[in-house]
Amino acid sequence: MKIAITSKGETLDSEVDPRFGRAGHILIVDTETLRYEVLDNSTNVNAFKGAGIQAASMISEKGVEILMTGYCGPNAFKTLEVAGIKVVNDVSGSVRSAVEQMQGKNVRFADGANADGHW
Repeated sequence: MKIAITSKGETLDSEVDPRFGRAGHILIVDTETLRYEVLDNSTNVNAFKGAGIQAASMISEKGVEILMTGYCGPNAFKTLEVAGIKVVNDVSGSVRSAVEQMQGKNVRFADGANADGHW
């Protein structure tokens, strides 16, 4: 399964970035092989508006099924929901530990945004 995890760095040992739309990087991880692709999200970090929507579109194009992040705003959440991507909020620690939580099915899917836009 392909999952997206917001990250402050470019490796599985990087810390999860609590922001979705304005995260520095987003790692697309195959939970079966641990192979991953790093998406540079720098264009959205300082975006005036729409960062979450753009990031949601970017991961949707990669065939992601689940997003793991700290906080997801309402517009991004709606965009992800329309794309069929489930969201796991309140994720912290390393990207690797987030993958392990997903592999162990030790996650709770969000039913809505957990942050206001532009925090």
